[in-house]
Amino acid sequence: MRTDMSDWQHDAASLLAWYVEAGVDLAIDDGPHDRFATPAPAPAAPVASPPPRQHAAAAPMAAAALSPEEAADSARTLAATAESLDALRALLLAFEGCALKATATQLVFGDGDRQARVMLVGEAPGREEDRAGKPFVGRSGQLLNRMLAAIGLERAEVYIANVVPWRPPGNRTPTPQETAICKPFIERQIALVDPDVLVCLGGPSAQTLLAQRDGILRLRGKWFDFTTHKRTIRALATLHPAYLLRQPTHKKLIWRDLRALKAVLDGQG
Repeated sequence: MRTDMSDWQHDAASLLAWYVEAGVDLAIDDGPHDRFATPAPAPAAPVASPPPRQHAAAAPMAAAALSPEEAADSARTLAATAESLDALRALLLAFEGCALKATATQLVFGDGDRQARVMLVGEAPGREEDRAGKPFVGRSGQLLNRMLAAIGLERAEVYIANVVPWRPPGNRTPTPQETAICKPFIERQIALVDPDVLVCLGGPSAQTLLAQRDGILRLRGKWFDFTTHKRTIRALATLHPAYLLRQPTHKKLIWRDLRALKAVLDGQG
């Protein structure tokens, strides 16, 4: 066993840095636990006495919790009532049907030109987005800005959002239930922006919004139809900037997609 406190402190700092890099920034208790300690014997259970009558009303509150299907139905009903992006944002701020809201720092709604010709949709916010309250502001966002600039678009000229507007703990992948609950809100958000072109960044976004099963390497570069309840617009599936940070050799693939997007915006595709 080490007795040098400086070595111990160095190891602890390294471990913490590794956790932060991995996106683990949420404690589930106030203090550490020794998982290897022998558990203390459980105290003898006292004889239960009947609960006071005035507490009987607490049971219906637990029963009133929505199932994932009920939460998705509630989201669909609420989203349909929003007549503006501000109204939709207010509905999301008040919505309690998605558990991710309780662990996220804040809502990450959308950013950019609300009347943009191009709307880009990713999967969910990361740590930097959760802190800033805006989508795509971390390393992925910086790369996305450069990708747009390559075809003559400024970030302020497009609108950017995510399928899920709250960061999942530890940057984990949203569950199918969480995605289904949030889907009506992003669909309404797209309808309210009413872009000429929808760009799905990454497989989860394309699969959710375009009802596809294939992975992104099969979907990318393909055009689909997306109905906004006002009209049918063109939708393009492409690679997520975070994927390109891990696989930079695939930047040539997204360059082809960006050129195709540019051609459509110029009326040549």
